[in-house]
Amino acid sequence: MTVRHRQDAIVRSLRRNGSSTIDALAAEVGASRRTVLRDIAALREDGYVIHSDVGRGGGLQLDPQSVQTHARLTVDEVFALLISVAAMRAAGTLPFSELADAGLARIEKALPRDKVRDLRAVLGCLHVGRLPPRQDLSDLGQVDAALLPAFETAFLARRFLRFGYRDAGGRETRREVEPQALLILLPIWYLVGWDPMREDFRHFRMDRISAPHCVEDKRFRRRRVPFEADVCPYAELSRGRS
Repeated sequence: MTVRHRQDAIVRSLRRNGSSTIDALAAEVGASRRTVLRDIAALREDGYVIHSDVGRGGGLQLDPQSVQTHARLTVDEVFALLISVAAMRAAGTLPFSELADAGLARIEKALPRDKVRDLRAVLGCLHVGRLPPRQDLSDLGQVDAALLPAFETAFLARRFLRFGYRDAGGRETRREVEPQALLILLPIWYLVGWDPMREDFRHFRMDRISAPHCVEDKRFRRRRVPFEADVCPYAELSRGRS
């Protein structure tokens, strides 16, 4: 359980039960008393009002009107917000783009410097374009929720990405590629990877990818992805192009 998931679990437990003890919370989230005490202190810094009763039989109570006042978004969540804004702008469906950009800039400032660096590196591989008008969308499915964080980890660490893939004919294969870019042609999302077996770039529809994971012992180098002229990188979109 990550720090954030553990702290969220503590908040949920206090809201659900009304009160609890450090020992009970530690047992519930599978952590030590010291860890839970640090979590309580961190939650208070984030704006939660948590009362504590000292002495025998004392415990912790979360003020029912208490809310988090400081954003605690992960890089994955911020990246998802940014690419959603970029995709909407490219599609011409973002009427309040200036407000969205201002809000996202404030969120970015709340991230640690190393996370901002990672975020900008991933945004550098994001490209957005327009789908051909005659594209068949009859078999469009859901994207595996594990794909974005797996891509981010593999891309930043320059590790190969392995996954199952179902082609247009329904044939299932296992693929292993260098994840080089993301291409959004709404409503279709593509993973662009260098396939060493074919010595060329391949586009994989993300809704046809399953069970993605990083290959720990294989690394690659960044490559320049050849996109068509009408596909814009996110950096240009953030300056107002649509």
